[in-house]
Amino acid sequence: MERSSKIYIAGHRGLVGSAILRKLQADGYTNLVYKTSQELDLRDKNQVDEFFAEEKPEYIFLAAAKVGGIVANNEYPADFIRDNLMIQTNVIDAAYRNGVKKLLFLGSTCIYPKFAPQPLKEEYLLTGELEPTNEPYAIAKIAGIKMCQSYNRQYGTKYISVMPTNLYGPNDNFDLHTSHVLPALIRKFHEAKENNAPYVEVWGTGTPRREFLYSDDLADACVFLMNNYEGNEIVNVGVGEDISIKELAEKIKNIVGYQGEIKFDTTKPDGTPRKLVDVSKINALGWKASISLEEGLQKAYQWFLDNVAVKTN
Repeated sequence: MERSSKIYIAGHRGLVGSAILRKLQADGYTNLVYKTSQELDLRDKNQVDEFFAEEKPEYIFLAAAKVGGIVANNEYPADFIRDNLMIQTNVIDAAYRNGVKKLLFLGSTCIYPKFAPQPLKEEYLLTGELEPTNEPYAIAKIAGIKMCQSYNRQYGTKYISVMPTNLYGPNDNFDLHTSHVLPALIRKFHEAKENNAPYVEVWGTGTPRREFLYSDDLADACVFLMNNYEGNEIVNVGVGEDISIKELAEKIKNIVGYQGEIKFDTTKPDGTPRKLVDVSKINALGWKASISLEEGLQKAYQWFLDNVAVKTN
């Protein structure tokens, strides 16, 4: 990408899109296009077609998606499969019809088979059953990856797909009903501290292991891949290390400064027992994560204090 290339960031207000936008601005890219979902509903083919005809972007970071944690995926399966299929179909097809030079599609490591061997290698996709709680989302995302690969094969396009591990950072969703585990824990511990609650309840047994990548690291990887990678194979993005939910809860408790107890509600689901990605492919390409979990959690909590806690108090 040239510094003056016209780059469209779809989903620029979300966790991933906002990080990509920050990264591009920091790197001196000056011709950036983005629209809110009110200005441009990516589920609407006519609106998408009009936008592409008018703007003619050269590069696309497709970070727009309907995302959520276990609760949201369980309660709104139809929304997750429909909205994601519509968004990616409209954008990928319009990109092809309007001669976009390159597109980066965001998958997720939660779409690998539930019991795939660890660490997760790229070739494990579609080798087993999916995690039932997020199957509709996973099927939509897999369809997006296959769509990119199919357009590459049939039309010679240059569409790449990345598979980020669990993400956190600025503009995360801290809603306790729809958020992922890490932002939910930040909010729970903060509110328990404010209210002098005797304990914080954490879902599940605390034994599942998860890997967490700070969103600015993912953005760095996405820009790196857009500039340095061409190929039909998906690419994992992660840190290559994991931590148990119990250890994560302890870390967040310490960063927030909460003094009470942690209790585990074992009647609640654990989800996949372990999720660690094999990052040897992206490391071999020349990229490595640089933000430690400790540093990332400090930054994420500070962002929560500055942007979310002030509104809820």
